[in-house]
Amino acid sequence: MSASFSATRRALLFTASAACLALAACSKPYVFHGVDITGVPYASGFDLTDFNGRPRTLADFKGKVVVMYFGYTQCPDICPASMQVVAQAMDDLGDKARDVQFLFVTVDPQRDTPQILKAYVTHFNPSFLALTGTPQQIDETAKAFKVYYKKVPGKTPGSYTMDHTAGFYVFDQQGNIRLFEREGVSAKDLAQDINALLAGH
Repeated sequence: MSASFSATRRALLFTASAACLALAACSKPYVFHGVDITGVPYASGFDLTDFNGRPRTLADFKGKVVVMYFGYTQCPDICPASMQVVAQAMDDLGDKARDVQFLFVTVDPQRDTPQILKAYVTHFNPSFLALTGTPQQIDETAKAFKVYYKKVPGKTPGSYTMDHTAGFYVFDQQGNIRLFEREGVSAKDLAQDINALLAGH
């Protein structure tokens, strides 16, 4: 076997090996930062009203990745911090953010009027929507998403706080529930997971 033939063969083998490695890297499944809850028998949808008085269901946002959060506007720390995270994630997504809809569901419809909700969520991002409803509708929606919330009395009747489940529910563009992002998720990790869903993972 000539030296030139042997060198050519080695080069071909190296190229083939590199191609296999590249293909393996490309086909490696994406690992979500959030909890993959694809196929769970809950969190299938909602029937609420946005801050403009328009009835809303999950079907209204088909074609977009939907990120939902349950909270209230007078929340002293957890809700504002979570809102900052999702707002930063939207910024990180750049032009892809137009294919994402964030929804804030109030657990305090008594104080969170449509006007207050609109001012609150759009302060973080003008594309954000807030949803409300009757106490019964909020309760039904919370139960459908396995969300806990409870009024904690304050010093005066109007100064109460709300204990509630904190985290993001994420739906893919077909309206299927896919992820639960825990409280404390970073904007970077949330943006990466959203980007993966937009890419079809």
